[in-house]
Amino acid sequence: MNGCLIFDLDGTLVDSEPLCSQAFLDLLPEIELPLDELMRRFRGRKLSGILSDIETIIGRPLPEDFERDYRARVEHLFDTELMVFPGVAEALSKISLPMCIASSGPRAKIESALEKTELKRFFGSRIFSSYDVGIWKPDPGLFLHAAREMQCAPARCTVIEDSEVGVRAAKSAGMHVLKFCPEVEPQTSFSSYNQLAERLESIFESA
Repeated sequence: MNGCLIFDLDGTLVDSEPLCSQAFLDLLPEIELPLDELMRRFRGRKLSGILSDIETIIGRPLPEDFERDYRARVEHLFDTELMVFPGVAEALSKISLPMCIASSGPRAKIESALEKTELKRFFGSRIFSSYDVGIWKPDPGLFLHAAREMQCAPARCTVIEDSEVGVRAAKSAGMHVLKFCPEVEPQTSFSSYNQLAERLESIFESA
């Protein structure tokens, strides 16, 4: 078995999506949508697009310093509540393939989340952010950049994602993709990390 694994972070390795959406509700109590709907609506999207969507929802412009306040609120929630999905560390410790992170979040946020959840040891400096390359999913450019940096042909890369925009980006990049969702939904490739090794084996056997 050879190739490379490219992991998204939020909602894939760490259970951060509820916290990111909760931060909006904490700062903007006039948002009347429930948490699960915000998660579905914003999952995997670029923050600037999310903020524009929120302005439509609340019917007014956001303050100029809202993004700063939002990121501070998310950081606080990460400090107190961020957790990895069950079985992640065990699954990663059994993988012999090269692995990296390719996330839409800022690099500092990615590294902070990895350190808080003790996952940094699996990825080291192999972290690629949309903010560093100026490309956001569903554009495949971030995944293609990661493949180049990992010196692995796209066809030999497998992306682990949780969002539809991420899945689209991986497919557009010509990569294999596994969609993670702890609640089994249509198009879900696996719902528990104890299934990951089996799913990866099936990909490489068919390649």
